[in-house]
Order: sequence, then C-alpha cells, then structure tokens
Amino acid sequence: MHDIHEITVSGLTKKFDGFTALDNISFQVESGELFGLLGPNGAGKTTTINILSTLLKQTSGSASVAGYDVSADKSLVRKNIGIVFQDPALDNKLTGMENLEFHGMLYGMNCRDRKKTIAEVLELVELSDKASLLVEKYSGGMKRRLEIARGLIHKPRVLFLDEPTLGLDVQTRRHIWAYINKLIKDHKMTIILTTHYLEEADFLCGRIAIIDRGKILALDTPSNLKNSLGGDVVSLRIDGPLEGLREKLEKVAWIRESAEQDGALVLTLEKAEERLPALIGLVHAEGLGIITVNYHKPSLDDVFLHFTGKTIRDGEQDKKGMMRNSFQARSRR
Repeated sequence: MHDIHEITVSGLTKKFDGFTALDNISFQVESGELFGLLGPNGAGKTTTINILSTLLKQTSGSASVAGYDVSADKSLVRKNIGIVFQDPALDNKLTGMENLEFHGMLYGMNCRDRKKTIAEVLELVELSDKASLLVEKYSGGMKRRLEIARGLIHKPRVLFLDEPTLGLDVQTRRHIWAYINKLIKDHKMTIILTTHYLEEADFLCGRIAIIDRGKILALDTPSNLKNSLGGDVVSLRIDGPLEGLREKLEKVAWIRESAEQDGALVLTLEKAEERLPALIGLVHAEGLGIITVNYHKPSLDDVFLHFTGKTIRDGEQDKKGMMRNSFQARSRR
C-alpha cells in the first residue's frame, strides 16, 4: 500500500546514550520534490538520512519512503532509494566504470540493463571519457559526480544526497547543482538534500526545513522563509556600546527585531530604504557614532539567525564545542 507522499516522517526521535540527535521531527515530501534539510554539522541531518535509508533504527516515531515503512519493509525501501554519502564510498583501486559495474551487480541488474544505464549516468555527470581511469586519479569533484552516478544506477524513486558538495570549490559545486537540477527536471526524481551551505539550499530546494539541535525550527519555501522576517535587514557597526541602544530600538514600532552578530547590531525593519535616515537619527540621539551601515533584502542566513539566534557558522562552532566536551568527558571516565 503506497502513501500519498513519497516520504512521510512522523514524530521521529533518535537517542544515542542519552544524547538526543533527533527530537520528534515530522515532515512530508511530495513526489518529484527537492526537499532540503539545512543546518550546521551535528544538527541531525545525517541521522535523518540514515534512518530514512534504513541504515539506522529510530528510537521512536515512524517513517515511510516510497510507500514502505523504513522499519518493517527495509528491503523494499532499499530497492527504491539511491544514496550519496557525506564520506566518500568509492573503491579507489577500481576504474570509474568498474565501480558502477560492481554497484549494478549488487542490485541484481542484468548485463544489458547495466551497460545501458551506466552509459546514461556517465553521460549525465560528464564522465564518459574518464570511465576507464582509476578513481584514485579522479579529482574531488569527479569523485562526487561518480558517486551521484552510482546512486542512480538502479533508477531509484528517491535519492538522498548527504552534503553532496562538501569540501568542493565554488565552481565544482555549481556543476553538481546543475546535475541535481537535471535529475529533477528529466527524471522526476524525489530528492532529499542535506547541506549547511545556505546558497546551495536557496538555489536548489523547493522547500527547506531548518534543523538545529535535532529539532525542525521552520519549514517552507526559501522565498516564504525570507519573507517571514517581515522586512529588510540593516546591519550597523556602532562606535560605542550596543546594549542600551538595542533596548531603545526594540521599542520602536517599525523595527521588527534585533540581534547582535559579529559585533554588529542586526535589525529587521519595515521599508528600510525609507526608515534609514530616522534610524541614523535615533543612534545619534543616543550620543553614538556609526562606523558602517549595510542594508539588504533578507537571506537564508538572516532566516537562520532569526530562528536559532545564531548564524550557521556559529552553529558549526557550537557543534565542535559539544563534540570536544563529549570527547573530554569520555576521556575522563
């Protein structure tokens, strides 16, 4: 029996030795949708992918992929999914072609179908001329493209891409984006993409779930998430203390919210281009000087700051600190 959604997640929770990696998350993904999980490393993105791809068992809650329960119908889920892992999973001592051949055989594909599909996926990721080259001679971008090709061999209904452009240069990342868009357009594939690159999520995803500390904090289209801030973003660097000024500005009706980021005061304003002179007047009235003023339309970075109280880069530092503390605690046992 097939679910009306290609992916359904309900109350999914995962705990590791008392640490809650996923905290009661729920969402649905439609057929042919590119759905993004956006958050810093350690936020719960990979744990979600691992549960949906049957590699990890949830502590509680339920999930189905392609209409099959991830706990009760593992083999049927696996037949319908492809996955590109965050960490490379290629055999460097085989050629690109041999890596794909081996993967096709694992899925029980006959020789004729295997050869036809391998030729198709190599062409899609522009590696046809590199198929006979040993993978150890591939660049990082070529390896990523080969991994995407491998995930497509058995023509899955659902593809999981776990940080597919991690560590790649900007130009190579944009090439990977083009392949991902082509999969959606030409193959009507359903894709879940995890990333902590804000630009990547904004460019590729139809909808995004912002996830932090195992919870989904917001879920909508990129444009709706940005519009939800209700104004434009102004960043002020002040010659003087921010605290008293921030309290005063928060009482002004047309200033929606404020936050401190990297020593600057970040404000969300209605009609910022009209309000800037008045804002500068308010700062000067407090006897403070202005070093710089920046004004822009809301970005996903601003959205992340709004929902989490920190930037995604701060989130990365939080996770490193938590991991370091956890390691130190274990070392002391």
